[in-house]
Amino acid sequence: MPSTEVDQIIAAFGDWRGETLSRMRALIFDALPDVVEEAKWKKPTNPLGVATWSLGGLICTGETYKDKVKLTFPKGSSIDDPEGLLAVGAGVRRAIDIREGETVDAEAFAAVVRAAAALNAAPKN
Repeated sequence: MPSTEVDQIIAAFGDWRGETLSRMRALIFDALPDVVEEAKWKKPTNPLGVATWSLGGLICTGETYKDKVKLTFPKGSSIDDPEGLLAVGAGVRRAIDIREGETVDAEAFAAVVRAAAALNAAPKN
């Protein structure tokens, strides 16, 4: 269920960044209707916090920057990503940077989101 806190984060950006984050949020909910949406890591320099989506563990975060919207998958290096969406990152994390005017393949993104949730649900060794 969409959270009012993430609504506030999106509303704080009345430009392409808010529209992009809103579009990606909708794709996440389409891929995983039971996903839990929250705003976390609130601090004085970022009082609205960071948009997060979880299901059995953190799936991804959504952050806005001056020149991009970044969706970070904390276990991205372990996620099946045949389309190469998770191109940005080092170590275990991988992210998708979306700049003004860019779009993300909805089906490929949904597959990455579902793969992240499946990884969270997988038995831990």
